[in-house]
Amino acid sequence: MKKFFAILVCKILRFVGKIIGRGSSLPGQAALKICPDILSRIQLPEYIIAVTGSNGKTSTVEMIAHILTQNGKTVAWNKEGSNQIEGVTTLVLGNSTMGGKVKKDILLIESDERFARYTFKYIKPTHYVITNLYRDQLTRNGHPEWVFDALKDSIYPETKLILNADDPLVSLFGKDRDNVVWFGADKLSSDTKELQSVYNDGAYCPSCKSPMVYTTHHYNHIGHYACTSCGYKRHDTQYTITSVDLPGGEMTIDGKYKISLALRSLYNIYNITAAFTAASITGIDGEKIAKDMSDYVMKNGRVITFEIGKRQGTLLTSKHENSISYDQSIRIACADKNGCDVMFIVDAVSRKYFTSDVSWLWDIDFEMLKSENVHEIILSGTYYNDLAVRFEYTDIPKEKIKIIPEIEKAYEHLNSGREEYIYVITCFSDKGKFLALL
Repeated sequence: MKKFFAILVCKILRFVGKIIGRGSSLPGQAALKICPDILSRIQLPEYIIAVTGSNGKTSTVEMIAHILTQNGKTVAWNKEGSNQIEGVTTLVLGNSTMGGKVKKDILLIESDERFARYTFKYIKPTHYVITNLYRDQLTRNGHPEWVFDALKDSIYPETKLILNADDPLVSLFGKDRDNVVWFGADKLSSDTKELQSVYNDGAYCPSCKSPMVYTTHHYNHIGHYACTSCGYKRHDTQYTITSVDLPGGEMTIDGKYKISLALRSLYNIYNITAAFTAASITGIDGEKIAKDMSDYVMKNGRVITFEIGKRQGTLLTSKHENSISYDQSIRIACADKNGCDVMFIVDAVSRKYFTSDVSWLWDIDFEMLKSENVHEIILSGTYYNDLAVRFEYTDIPKEKIKIIPEIEKAYEHLNSGREEYIYVITCFSDKGKFLALL
């Protein structure tokens, strides 16, 4: 009776939540109070695909769901993005019969990396995609190695891991393990021999802590690495990005599957390859996956195009307290050969905790904005002074930089007669403040 009542309450609260536009985690929270082990009592489908990591979870899950549904699979997935145990419980029970059987072919779960050990206490993924582990939200996540330790408790011996071979910390999950599928990139035309990042999280081996060397860097510490002491090194890949033409908007997987890019970012090609790998494992043909992914535009609101007067623009939703997310957004703007203006908004540092820590601004490679393609840089939001101080330590010409604290006035400035394309770079917590003005 506890199981039945928990499912019933969850479904009722989920129905009400959909009507009022809220409640992706509350129904699951209520169900867990009624029956704490409810997830162990549910009959799950053959495929349970989990996705976690510092960045790219939501986008990767959306792409996997898109590919699967385009190829006739029925999929239950947490499209609302509620990725802790309460939200996952809402997902599972919302797609179950009253008897406790999930009605879909595949259960696809985005999980918060810190809380995955709780989410997967009762649910054992058959396949587990780990995208990357970066510096992310210091106030709650600390160092990436702390997140690694939290995440490893969610991994079971029988689960097949799908790992980013180019991330040395993620790859450590696959050390001395047979049931691993590896994805990554060959040496690309955009690679650099030397590290281009402000900091180096690949300096030391995650296994033995000895120095590591790289033969090529894709971006930041993502690349081809090897330990100088214990022999730990990048693993060969079964699914491989063999070429990328960002200006031309095309990537190739395994030398034959060509995919047109709606978002021309190295960051995005890893999400695509992770989705390609997961979908392939379920038996979908590579040609079909490539066709489904070509020019696919995300529905999750992370990338939004807009107009201000006669000007066109793109809002790139990055993550405050996550420097690599910002770096990748900046790279997109700097690659615009037609010329552009870039606006940064830092108005609320954390969505969950009150904090005024802006140390993460010093990890962002703002120096890239010295590019001739970037004409004007606008700094706005509550933390405009912190942004301004950070820019004082770059060699970007001061005449390029405009400091406009109020977001509304910054918006008015964008609509004041210039013609350049606009990139607005900000976080989930702040993007609505800009979009509300459009």
